[in-house]
Amino acid sequence: MAKKKDKPNNNKGLIYSTDPEFDYHFGDDEEVQESLPSKQQKLRISLDKKQRAGKEVTLITGFQGLEADLNALGKSLKSFCGVGGSVKNNEILLQGDQRKKVLDWLLKNNYTQSKISGM
Repeated sequence: MAKKKDKPNNNKGLIYSTDPEFDYHFGDDEEVQESLPSKQQKLRISLDKKQRAGKEVTLITGFQGLEADLNALGKSLKSFCGVGGSVKNNEILLQGDQRKKVLDWLLKNNYTQSKISGM
């Protein structure tokens, strides 16, 4: 059986262009967005049960910044609350109803614009 040669895919989904002067730009020049300071973050804390088989999760949304900073915040909140959870789609999910604990922790750590929504 012949092996396929691993060629790097430089066209990023572009199959064919009829323009002889076409030059595809890859978009590697994107600016790195920095995280807002904690006092400017407008985080919303809510309780969610939809599409989770009736299990309650605390959902923290509204974080603006780098993925690494969001992951660090999620890890700190999970550790403080002593529960499991995950960070997906710019949201932090914590198992159970942890809204008051999370709000207290956020306010102590200078996330002063944080609010509980839907209560």
